[in-house]
Amino acid sequence: MARKITYQQAINEALSQEMTRDPSVIVMGEDNHGGEGSPGEQDAWGGVLGVTKGLYHKFPGRVIDTPISESAFIGAAIGAATNGLRPVAELMFVDFMGVCFDQIFNQAAKFRYMFGGKAETPVVIRTMYGAGFRAAAQHSQCLYSLFTHIPGLKVVMPATPYDAKGMLIQAIRDNDPVIFCEHKMLYTLEGEVPEESYTVPFGEANVVREGDDVTVVTLGRMVHFSDQAAQAMQKKGVHVEVIDLRTTSPLDEATILESVARTGRLVVVDESNPRCSIAGDIAGIVAQKAFGDLKAPIEQVTAPHAPVPFSGALEDLYIPSVASIEGAISRVVEYRK
Repeated sequence: MARKITYQQAINEALSQEMTRDPSVIVMGEDNHGGEGSPGEQDAWGGVLGVTKGLYHKFPGRVIDTPISESAFIGAAIGAATNGLRPVAELMFVDFMGVCFDQIFNQAAKFRYMFGGKAETPVVIRTMYGAGFRAAAQHSQCLYSLFTHIPGLKVVMPATPYDAKGMLIQAIRDNDPVIFCEHKMLYTLEGEVPEESYTVPFGEANVVREGDDVTVVTLGRMVHFSDQAAQAMQKKGVHVEVIDLRTTSPLDEATILESVARTGRLVVVDESNPRCSIAGDIAGIVAQKAFGDLKAPIEQVTAPHAPVPFSGALEDLYIPSVASIEGAISRVVEYRK
């Protein structure tokens, strides 16, 4: 039976249920429990934003605090995954990927291929991304497109508490490395989530809203902004179909192309920087495979090609807004050849 919990609680519950089900699942990262051996142990943080709070006492010895060395503990998690464990490693902010990227893209992503399909690396790397938290340029980036570019990695972008729980369980059970991206501004979002364990398959986009006039393809926090824009446009008589990608690798091209074939118009909304982005990738796929269906040029709504500013006013302008999405939808609807 579904009840409402937050995105943060959904992730915690997925970890708890999988650790109960499978003793090979471990959690590791910086401050994953914190306070070990001190009087404040019961109040351990559970990661920088408390996502793993409470797991330390439920699973003694399986929630591991690590040194502040991403190259060390991400490498250790990958090595453990090749030797019978199913580690869930928390890369605190996606911005820190540069410290441990070699272990991810040059090792974990390639093991299955280099060893003729015989090697399995069931590691999940959970990481926070996204602007809006007033965390400045080094803690606010959207770098999922970099991971998506690497063959051998699965990249997951849940937008709702329901998907966060089901896709994390799917990720933990997967035998390939999974980059699990959590937008920090979604942690307090509430939604209906079943108490029982369940999975959400990779590579299947979610049609959040159906419509025949315009297709909006988006992901992560932008799903909610896009849905708000679609609601506003519906009052103006424009029916927008909103597609949540859910995963960028594997990518559900079929759902995108089927929708564009029906609507003839495409807007891609992506919080990341525009160059070599998911938005650019989706636009390229549709231009190549569905050009004859298009009634208007493709619109991309993205952040600017600049670092995330610390100024709150500038950061709010930096992030794609409901208004900018509405503007893009209006332009493709009003376009005349």
